[in-house]
Amino acid sequence: VGTLYDPFIYRGADAMNYACYQDARFILVATPSGISLAPEGGAHQSIGTPLVGMAQDGLASFEPAFVDELATILAWSFDYLQRNTEGPDEEPDPRTWLRDHIGGSVYLRLSTRSLEQPRREMVPDLVRGVLDGAYWMREPGPNCEVVVAYSGVMAPEAIEAVSRIAQGRRDVGLLAITSADRLHAGWSAAQRAREAGARPAFALIERMLARVPRHAGIVTVQDGHPAALAWLGAVHGHRTRALGVEHFGQTGTLRDLYAHYGIDADAIVRAASALTPGRALA
Repeated sequence: VGTLYDPFIYRGADAMNYACYQDARFILVATPSGISLAPEGGAHQSIGTPLVGMAQDGLASFEPAFVDELATILAWSFDYLQRNTEGPDEEPDPRTWLRDHIGGSVYLRLSTRSLEQPRREMVPDLVRGVLDGAYWMREPGPNCEVVVAYSGVMAPEAIEAVSRIAQGRRDVGLLAITSADRLHAGWSAAQRAREAGARPAFALIERMLARVPRHAGIVTVQDGHPAALAWLGAVHGHRTRALGVEHFGQTGTLRDLYAHYGIDADAIVRAASALTPGRALA
């Protein structure tokens, strides 16, 4: 298990890539991350590391928001590190379309920001969602007009925004994404399987978003590059607005920086208002 500031992943990227290539096993704990490290400025604030986690073969990337999610992921990770690498790797799990049976290394993108923790029981369905990459924190209704999807430390802003959006839009959903990496990998694998004639083959994110009407909009938010979640709209053709950080950070308060870079609750509400028909949201 190794720890480092999240932006310093770039310094060790060559070594990390080679370690994954030769099937070394490790847990990389990267914290603090993003502009949520508000006092230290751009040199220590990471932007593109969520994309590194998605692109690196042999590395399962997670970005949990809450401590119960982290505990669940860590328990799974220590088992994942020890899984047999000699078994066949051609057949992914038909439930997730992930090749979890061959194991690998794990990257945890974490934050030092203090968050209010939910009081809940980690029931089997919730555990599965956390490990597979996503779960509904607020289920969308049959007439859903907006889904807000967040990753990691942006949970409070997403929760606040959803409560405000619900005043002017129907059946709003809140999607907690613990691993964009695993969601995207499963989606890609399921598409390949269908192209090869395997039907039905549907990934977790396809099943989750299938219940969202096509006219609904999706707003994604992450303390990192928006491209990490922007692909969600392509799953079923929903209109999507991806919020995130695209430029070097600055020194300031969390409130000021989130507002400046357009990832605070106000920005999420504005995006939902612009994305969907109806009265202006506030």
